[in-house]
Amino acid sequence: MKAIRIISASLSIGIAFSVSAQTGRSAYDFLTIPGSSHVYGLGGANITVIDDDVTLAEQNPALLGPEIERQVAFSYMHYIGSSNFAGVRYGMAAGEHSAWAAGIRYLNYGSMMGYDQNGMETGTFTPSDIVVEGSYSHDFTYRLRGGINIKGIYSSYEQYSAFALAADVGLNYYDDERDMSLSVVFKNMGGQIKRFEESYDRLPFDIQLGWMKGMGDSGFSLSVTAWHLTEWNLPYYEHTEDGVQEVKLHTSFGKNLFRHLIFGVQYQPSDRFYVDLAYNYKTRSDMGGYQRNFLSGFSAGLGIKAGAFSIGAAYAMPHKSASTVMLNLGMNIDEIL
Repeated sequence: MKAIRIISASLSIGIAFSVSAQTGRSAYDFLTIPGSSHVYGLGGANITVIDDDVTLAEQNPALLGPEIERQVAFSYMHYIGSSNFAGVRYGMAAGEHSAWAAGIRYLNYGSMMGYDQNGMETGTFTPSDIVVEGSYSHDFTYRLRGGINIKGIYSSYEQYSAFALAADVGLNYYDDERDMSLSVVFKNMGGQIKRFEESYDRLPFDIQLGWMKGMGDSGFSLSVTAWHLTEWNLPYYEHTEDGVQEVKLHTSFGKNLFRHLIFGVQYQPSDRFYVDLAYNYKTRSDMGGYQRNFLSGFSAGLGIKAGAFSIGAAYAMPHKSASTVMLNLGMNIDEIL
């Protein structure tokens, strides 16, 4: 198992968006990376944004609804280093009060050097993950909607492979008169069916709460997302002078609190355009040991709709040498046909 832990550590360091490996969770922390540019621009996790966008179901299945009609969306993300992620999702209404969606995401981390238990090179390999997902939602009342995601997760890291099943369950309450959205999501409930080796790796189970509120007729909305609510003290790394990594815990109540919160602001003057900006303190504090810069923890995005098509883009720079860009392209099939 030593070799796979080395591989997992390499991936976790590369996936600096969440740096969830620092919480000692699992080899499945890539599940915290969003497939929506709208969400990525709002800090990387948002379960309350209201839009007829099928990609939002990946964050909270209760954001999926019959208002999407028939829609297909493609996503691409250039991540830190040589990592590239791509996905496609299709969704449609199922009557007046329900909807369903299905999608697949492929995460490729680029070429890496493998080593055996003695530290000898074994050649290069390309680790990857595939997530196949199905979603369903239903309106319980005019304002309350529930949904569920079922995910099959296949991971291939050199000679090791594993398969896991996970589920997300979410609720959303949306008051259109007050332009207020409230959500709760239980994410990544499940476990491994096929292990990498002897022991089982846990999925990054999380409970998230979200609030988003429009500011009158200004076009501005504020959002707060609370995540990693299953653990109060979230560890982080620091480096000693000789380069050794040390696990640290914040003792300050305020720092621990803000590491659980993502703050976002969105300007949406019409349903055909939005621009957003967010601040993720956990990302910024995690990057304290990885040469962060002024932009660490900040993210920004925008979206445009033209006819049957929608385009979204988001940008973040968690590390001074690492920019991340995400793109979405959506198409409303009913408007095209």
